[in-house]
Amino acid sequence: MGELRKNGAKIRLQEQPFQVLAVLLERPGEVVTRDDLRTRLWNAETFVDFDHSLNTAINKLRDALDDSAANPRFVETLAKRGYRFIAPVRFDAVRGASGTDNASEAPLTQRAFGDLPTVNRAWVRSLFALIQIMYLVFYVLALIRLDEVGITAGMNLAPLRADTITAAVLLTAAVGIPLRLYSLSGVAFDHMRLGEKFLRIFPGVLLLDLLWALAPFLILHRIGVGAAVAATAALLYVPFGERALIRMAYSVPHQGG
Repeated sequence: MGELRKNGAKIRLQEQPFQVLAVLLERPGEVVTRDDLRTRLWNAETFVDFDHSLNTAINKLRDALDDSAANPRFVETLAKRGYRFIAPVRFDAVRGASGTDNASEAPLTQRAFGDLPTVNRAWVRSLFALIQIMYLVFYVLALIRLDEVGITAGMNLAPLRADTITAAVLLTAAVGIPLRLYSLSGVAFDHMRLGEKFLRIFPGVLLLDLLWALAPFLILHRIGVGAAVAATAALLYVPFGERALIRMAYSVPHQGG
């Protein structure tokens, strides 16, 4: 049997709760039904109170992980359905002759995807939060100086009506502010479903961010063409950076899981 470790420290866990954890880790983010667990871990010929045994195993697992049924960070209970492991998971290939995967030794704080590195979640979440704050500052400053935005737009973007630019700034900022506050609060409280929810709304986030990537051209007369192009190029990357950060920090359940 493998070992369970958290932040490098070995966690004591009895065999049955450990086996429950191993089954949940085989399908992170997906629902594992109680019947699935009964079939996998309880022999049909074994005469035990299955419900009591499973509940006991889940409680011991939560105790080991310092988890809570009311506010789960690792094991979520879905009433009348089963359980789901909701924390990000990383699977490491075990070095040695066996060459097998050992899910039980996976850190319970990160999940690596094939195209992304594994990094400290605190740094990832902090960087994501800073991006949300950056956009909030953009929106608030634009709304405070909305009249100036219209005048500047008329100077720098002659083909477009100034009132059209002003309306676009007003509308996108009105949508962006609650979006950024939601994302900021989600990452601040480490809401484990944030990854799933953010990727679900990502097309809208992408469209919003692409529009705001053009904002440097509103101050073209102050920063010049070169700086405006450079700033826009950097801002065009930001939404894809947000998506990468979310994928590094949060697991995303499969559709229908």
